[in-house]
Amino acid sequence: MVDLREIKSVIEIDFRDIIDRVSILEINEMRIFLVDDTFIDIWYSLKLKGRYSYHWERKFKDGTIYRHDNVPHKNWKYVKSFPKHFHNGSEKSVTESNIDPNMNKAIVQFLNFVRERLK
Repeated sequence: MVDLREIKSVIEIDFRDIIDRVSILEINEMRIFLVDDTFIDIWYSLKLKGRYSYHWERKFKDGTIYRHDNVPHKNWKYVKSFPKHFHNGSEKSVTESNIDPNMNKAIVQFLNFVRERLK
């Protein structure tokens, strides 16, 4: 099980330039509110070990979403990293996911991606 409290403490310090606040919603869910009024949802499955989603919701800001997840959707079987895949701007624009399998490292990678986009 991932300790979201520990991750929350780390990202509040290391990403304070882009984060407004962080809320732990459930034992396996976190919402990160960003300085541009968008948010990131982090989710880990309690039933299926290793299942995750890192989702940056921007639909109401500019119509985009960015999400790394590893739900084995049959539509994305062609993706080289399947079942891992990346929604790059929209639900239908799917590419390889190179996110680290270590969940702590993956969150840092995703937040670095967000930081670069916000520049």
